[in-house]
Amino acid sequence: MGGLVWHLLAQPHMKKTPRPELGPALTIVRVAAGVWAGLALPLAVFKSLDTAGVGPAHLETGAWGYLFSSIYAPGAIIIHVIGAVAVFGIVTLMRTSPWIVGALWVGAWATLAPVAVGHVLVGPNHDFASDMAYFQSLAETTALGLVLMTGAVMAAGAFPTPRLWRRIFVTATTLLGVTILAEPVIVVVKLAGQPLLATPTGPMLVTKWAGGALLVGALGVGAYRTRRNRATASTLTTLVATGGVGVLAWLGAGGVMLREPPPQYFVPTSISQVFMGYDVDGPATAAAWFTDWRPNLFFLTLAVVGVGGYLAGVWMLRRRGDQWPVGRTIAWILGWAVAVFITSSGMGKHSAPDFATHMLVHMTLNMLVPVFLVLGGVVTLALRVTSRARGELAGIHQWLTWVLNWRVTTRLYNPLFVFGFFIVSYYGLYLSDLFGTLMRFHWGHQLMNMHFLIVGFMFYSLVIGVDPNPRQLPHIGKLGYIVAAMPFHAFFGIVLMTSTSIIGADFYQRLALPWADLARSQYVGGGITWAGGEIPLLIVVIALGVQWARQDSRDARRKDRHLDSGLDPEFEAYNEMLEKLAAREAATAPKESHD
Repeated sequence: MGGLVWHLLAQPHMKKTPRPELGPALTIVRVAAGVWAGLALPLAVFKSLDTAGVGPAHLETGAWGYLFSSIYAPGAIIIHVIGAVAVFGIVTLMRTSPWIVGALWVGAWATLAPVAVGHVLVGPNHDFASDMAYFQSLAETTALGLVLMTGAVMAAGAFPTPRLWRRIFVTATTLLGVTILAEPVIVVVKLAGQPLLATPTGPMLVTKWAGGALLVGALGVGAYRTRRNRATASTLTTLVATGGVGVLAWLGAGGVMLREPPPQYFVPTSISQVFMGYDVDGPATAAAWFTDWRPNLFFLTLAVVGVGGYLAGVWMLRRRGDQWPVGRTIAWILGWAVAVFITSSGMGKHSAPDFATHMLVHMTLNMLVPVFLVLGGVVTLALRVTSRARGELAGIHQWLTWVLNWRVTTRLYNPLFVFGFFIVSYYGLYLSDLFGTLMRFHWGHQLMNMHFLIVGFMFYSLVIGVDPNPRQLPHIGKLGYIVAAMPFHAFFGIVLMTSTSIIGADFYQRLALPWADLARSQYVGGGITWAGGEIPLLIVVIALGVQWARQDSRDARRKDRHLDSGLDPEFEAYNEMLEKLAAREAATAPKESHD
């Protein structure tokens, strides 16, 4: 993962879509990916044996199926193995640089899978620890790998340029900052009220922090010296070596911690806390929706980063004299505000034990929040902010341009694929056993939330989005796109209301909440789906009508300017045709007699 990010930072500036540069850096990444893929499958085997407490001899007895099923959440192991192999295949066969982004996306899933079902999924308040662990695992993996990648490239004789050094130090320091900010929440949940050094977990944490401090110090000194152009080759080599020692200490302590159950494992836990991380004391009433809050740290963090980065981009534009529509800024902020409210208020807290509230949250994330986000034009803002970037290395503007023109992006934004994905998501999730399975885990709940948000964003970006996308539809096609989606949501709502079987019954029965009325909750959830699908789509139709009218008005003004300036070739050709017809009629008309 660090090597892939290294290639993002080191990609040369080119107008056309570049190819990955052959050299020691690419060879190192391919070898690392091969090692990852080669160790992923044996790791799954040994993890199965370790979990079951048996030796390798049992593999000869045909007990592999039983041993594999004994792993907690075996799907995570499958995702890890497939993801590692896929990353190796991508970096080995890729012919253009945008595939690095695809490898990072796949690698992120492979990295997150074992973390999501690890220690952070156990005990009270594990929802807080899990949310922070998602960000921390990706940040620390990439930062540590970036340092090791830099050291390996230097050992191979390829010394980074000063500009690349600055990028490496800033990126690694930022990622480690994310890691450090997430650590207190995870530690508090793991210790479960125990003193830091009262259990074996404490000394391991201290060792890990010592390695992290050494790494942060080395990166900080490196960033300062390269910014001041005071970094010599020997100094940079020493800093990378020091940072490498910190990386090894961090990884070593983290690996040992996986073998020692933290104190949170031994805290008495209710059934609700096992599944959700918290207890719900009463039914999902209107008062509870607005008063019984529980922060969803995952969406709260996304909102802070999204809004903060957006406002920073607007400020940068205005500082250099460019303007940015206020309406787009309001739409972006409003979208994230609604997302935080629907996931952190009592609605988010009750979305797990109450199906009706669950549908309200998912419909909002899928049908309402994306409407505001696509109107924010975040991609356009990023392209404008970074448009003046110059240098020998590619920047954000170039990477966004390459990815937008990437054939994979074009195929993902195929209108038929997006439409099918948008519609099938509800039927495939709720009318199968997948919903009941995902609801048993906090990561499953967050995965559903993110899935519906992303699918909704893709759908509405084709209809009312202001950003450039690979597939632009005409306005009449956009209107048909919306109208075609309306009946599917209404029909799905009717299916929920008229169904005699309880969706996710096993999960809700395991919770065994005394106030739960499963049949009524599902009926109300169907009604919410029916009404909630129509109202946002009507809002989108209105927004599309406004955009259509504005586009026609702009086209008319542009046409008038061409006509007034005499630059419109169609107008000139039309006048020339009229003149020829008039001349022809004059030549063929009978002459008047003067006799």
